[in-house]
Amino acid sequence: MELLPRSPGEFGSARYWDRFFRQRGQRPFEWYGAFPELCPVLHKYVRPRDKVLVVGCGNSELSEQMYDLGMCEDIVNIDISDAVIRQMQERSGSKRPKMSYLLMDMLQMDFPDGHFQVVLDKGTLDAVLTDEAEATLAKVDKMFAEISRVLQVGGRYLCVSLAQAHVLKKAVEYFSQEGWIVRVHQVASSGDKQQFVLPVFVYIMTKFRKIPGSAPQILEICPEEQDKPMRVESAEQLVAAVKDRQHYALLCSQLSKTPCGEQVSLDLCDKESGKPRYTLHVVDSPSVKLSRDNHFAIFIIPQGRETEWLFGTEEGRRQLATSAGFGRLVTVALHREQHYEGMAGIQAELSGKVMELAPPSLPAWQQVPFLSVGGDIGVRTVQHRDTSPLSGEYVVEDVKGDGTCYFRRLIFLRNRNVVQSEARLLAPTPLPGQKKRRKDKKKLGTAEPPAAIDKSYLCCEHHKAMVAGLCLLGGPSPVPGTPLAVLVIGLGGGSLPLFVHDYFSQAHVAVVEIDPSMLEVATCWFGFSQGDRMQVHVSDGLDYVAKLAAEAPAQYDAIMFDVDSKDLTLGMSCPPPAFVEKPFLQKVKTILKQEGVFILNLVCRDARLKEAVLATLREVFPLLYARRIEGEVNEILFCQPRSEGRRDLTELGARAQALEGALRQPGRPWDSSYVLADMLQAIKIL
Repeated sequence: MELLPRSPGEFGSARYWDRFFRQRGQRPFEWYGAFPELCPVLHKYVRPRDKVLVVGCGNSELSEQMYDLGMCEDIVNIDISDAVIRQMQERSGSKRPKMSYLLMDMLQMDFPDGHFQVVLDKGTLDAVLTDEAEATLAKVDKMFAEISRVLQVGGRYLCVSLAQAHVLKKAVEYFSQEGWIVRVHQVASSGDKQQFVLPVFVYIMTKFRKIPGSAPQILEICPEEQDKPMRVESAEQLVAAVKDRQHYALLCSQLSKTPCGEQVSLDLCDKESGKPRYTLHVVDSPSVKLSRDNHFAIFIIPQGRETEWLFGTEEGRRQLATSAGFGRLVTVALHREQHYEGMAGIQAELSGKVMELAPPSLPAWQQVPFLSVGGDIGVRTVQHRDTSPLSGEYVVEDVKGDGTCYFRRLIFLRNRNVVQSEARLLAPTPLPGQKKRRKDKKKLGTAEPPAAIDKSYLCCEHHKAMVAGLCLLGGPSPVPGTPLAVLVIGLGGGSLPLFVHDYFSQAHVAVVEIDPSMLEVATCWFGFSQGDRMQVHVSDGLDYVAKLAAEAPAQYDAIMFDVDSKDLTLGMSCPPPAFVEKPFLQKVKTILKQEGVFILNLVCRDARLKEAVLATLREVFPLLYARRIEGEVNEILFCQPRSEGRRDLTELGARAQALEGALRQPGRPWDSSYVLADMLQAIKIL
């Protein structure tokens, strides 16, 4: 501890460094890493015939190792510490005759202009630029000016640094404004031998003659895993890119030492585009008893299934990790914009990176298994992609579910982990590349994925609960042939209004959708169509209901709200807040028949906001039921305008059984897993 300075300013003091090296003796002091880690980068920028200047050399072995390995021999080392210069002269004088050590201040060097092809700085800039005080910045400007003076045009200033934000920003801004090319290399770590938690970087500043006017800056970064540099637009972007790598290194260091109490997530990006390619979640299971080979595993989520509860929620991933029986499980989600070469390709691409997330308990000899559902990476085909002025960018994609089923999904990319609408597919259609392989598939007996919409199947559990809510209608048990007026706010893919239309033969369904793009999507991709009993009104639901309340009250038996909020900053994603304000809810009540039911899909993560919504609903509707959707945030609220219509759970179960029996017509398809009575078992009166 006595070797550390009393204040950062002492790093620039010759007296401090004399004392430091006298107390340390002959033992080499390497600020950042050792020669093996730096060698791959140095080899790119130091040629054997270069004349090299090392500023602030200290007693590092770096120059000696460069000399001994034949990388370069014409090396001049300078330092402000007389003690260390004498020490290094004694150590290298006879062994390395072409290399010299000189006592000199880098802020005022005696060398002529353009004397060197390379200036090498290992930690010296970091030691000088300890703060952003005016005097410190002036000293750094002088240091940079002297380095620039002694370098030839085309020469390189190589600065080894931990890349603190203020240090990197200062270097990048100074040299880019001088017209130099600036490139930042991340030095590959050496595993257990790495001295610092933070990664080491080398700034490569290449000198060019300054062009009058505003020449474009050339700023690049080379991550450790690739040689090809990536261009960035500004010093701020370069600093941010370095900071991302530093945060990742800190995360890996933390995960390598202790179990993580909370799930950690991170994106791994494509090297070319910079877009996310993999999303990783690190899940530790303290309850799992560790044995010889269950410390660590990687689970590849099949394409298109990342939104499922088991893979897309924290609780689901925790259950997955526990049931898999590994102490640490890393789940990997694949992004729709990317192409993957099967499980083997993914394993080859990820094997090195995921090992950086290994737990401290992992034995060195253990092979880490890659797991998945059925051993493959799933199937995802984007059928349609577009942008709506109201909903933003969206995709319609076909994915393979569990088993042999295929599903079509509508995804708003502003919230890419939420399925907006979903339908099961029936008729076969070839996916990309499958036409060429059709003969092979027939030989192998492999089924092609389906494409026609199965209108009898409700994929969304909350839609099933909303249809079951029709059992709350007043009068005798609802019969599919009974005339029924239904208003649905929010079309999406159209599955909910289609089901009501098809299974309630006398139902007249009015759908209100604010986004005309969604009507086109539902019609073209989800089998939706209009007719005498199905009409879509492209309008704002708020305005449509307000107009009806003023013109034609008490006309609907059922009103269903399944409309998402476009504002992702709110704690409630369905419906928008204006749809549950008291004045508007009173208008909803006005257009609802006295024996009718108002059904609302509520998705609210904010407990206080949710309680406020429920309180407002109670003020308007005397009778309120709730049904939580297991494993989801959705809660279906059933609101009725008269408290006299209250029914107990036994009666509701009987009505549900009667309705389901009527809906199951001979020759009409019915999803056997859809039991209306089950949908109402967990209902409660609020």
